[in-house]
Amino acid sequence: MSDTRKIIKIHPSDSVAVVLEAVKSGDCVAVDGALITARDDIPAGHKIALKDISAGESVIKYGEPIGKAKVDIAAGSHVHVHNLATRLDEEFEYTYDPVERESPMAGVKVRDTFKGYLRHNGKAGVRNEIWVIPTVGCVNNVADRIAELTRPFVHGAVETVVSFPHPYGCSQMGGDQEDTRQILADLITHPNAGGVLVLGLGCENSNIPVLKPYLGDFDESRVKFLVAQDVEDEVEEGVKIVRELIDRAAEDKRIELPVSKLTVGLKCGGSDGFSGITANPLVGLFSDLLTGHGGTTILTEVPEMFGAETLLMNRCKNRNLFEKTVKLINDFKNYFKSHGQTVYENPSPGNKAGGISTLEDKSLGCTQKSGSSPVCGVLGYGEKACEAGLNLLSAPGNDLVAATALAASGANIVLFTTGRGTPFASPVPTVKISSNTALSEHKSKWIDFNAGQLLSDVAAGDLAVELYNYVLDVAEGRLVNAEKSGYHDMAIFKKGVTL
Repeated sequence: MSDTRKIIKIHPSDSVAVVLEAVKSGDCVAVDGALITARDDIPAGHKIALKDISAGESVIKYGEPIGKAKVDIAAGSHVHVHNLATRLDEEFEYTYDPVERESPMAGVKVRDTFKGYLRHNGKAGVRNEIWVIPTVGCVNNVADRIAELTRPFVHGAVETVVSFPHPYGCSQMGGDQEDTRQILADLITHPNAGGVLVLGLGCENSNIPVLKPYLGDFDESRVKFLVAQDVEDEVEEGVKIVRELIDRAAEDKRIELPVSKLTVGLKCGGSDGFSGITANPLVGLFSDLLTGHGGTTILTEVPEMFGAETLLMNRCKNRNLFEKTVKLINDFKNYFKSHGQTVYENPSPGNKAGGISTLEDKSLGCTQKSGSSPVCGVLGYGEKACEAGLNLLSAPGNDLVAATALAASGANIVLFTTGRGTPFASPVPTVKISSNTALSEHKSKWIDFNAGQLLSDVAAGDLAVELYNYVLDVAEGRLVNAEKSGYHDMAIFKKGVTL
């Protein structure tokens, strides 16, 4: 039998293709006008060799090396972890070789406004929630209790009351304590919050007087503080303050704003063999649409740039951004090495089960989310985006930590692509985009948008416009599935010693 729908060759120079539907040993598939006989049973999402590949030879996917053959690989063979090894144990030197790429979405007309909340500092919010943010893990339960008791009093433009427990704020040293303070400050001043109660204990390292200078110019009518050790009943006092914040924010109004005020984070997790050909490139087209209309996108999870970093470096607008990107990559490699870890200890078991064999394989798919736009900003962990266009952010691949970092850097919404599925959320609306239709149907209460449609002859440009319009609907108040379930998560990056 032969079936051109069973495999997809992503780039003309590729030596492997992705199997769209499982094939059996002996099945024939067609590519480039030739028939290839499968030598093995190959699951959907995994790779088939399109030609004979010699041991030590680079295996090409996305037009780039995703590793080297451990042994001779015959055409038609299953290409995976048993016969493919990473190249990331090799040393690389980076040179700036700028390239310009024109997006397929250039010139496409889409909506250029949305209805959001304009804050005192000119930033736009897409939610009008009340947040209870503890400065230290010791008062997490108090924060949860205050939020629980005040939700029944929500009215007007206020959507809900959310608490954000975390285990830090004390017993941390050096950079970890600094990172905690910065992330908390970023969330306290986030435009998606119509009001914030900052709840402290009183004796912690990151107490309220220490934290306040990190807030910069904040709206004192919307950010209130409570030290639990200073009052007789901290829950009663907290409820009183939050009810006042609710009444204040209840009068807020959505107004028409340009999409240039919108910031969207880009993240993936639980990827599979389809992520790099459906969900991630679809998000890349979305990014091009938003940045093309003056908006901002932020790409993170630096370890999943390893192996594809030069593609991002060469899209930097200038040499200074290139050098910042080199530092971004090398700092994370040194972080791994300082803990005695190899830089290529990835992908995860779930990734491998889905057909991803090496970190390069994953990274070249992961970076598809960046689209074709030039890199306009490079951000440290906890640093807010101030340049419109595509930004790169220093954060690890961990879903909760990275998504929280995106929110802290100013993302109003996070787009999260996945081939395996996950129920997690972040401090901001987190849109789950499935790489395949089966996942979308199986986990309909997790998945918000199905990019698997691209495997059924749906045009990528049309689906990108549909995703863009969906995101603007979310920006105007449409709830994503995680919000419907009441999920709001946050996590802070820990790198050092805990006392």
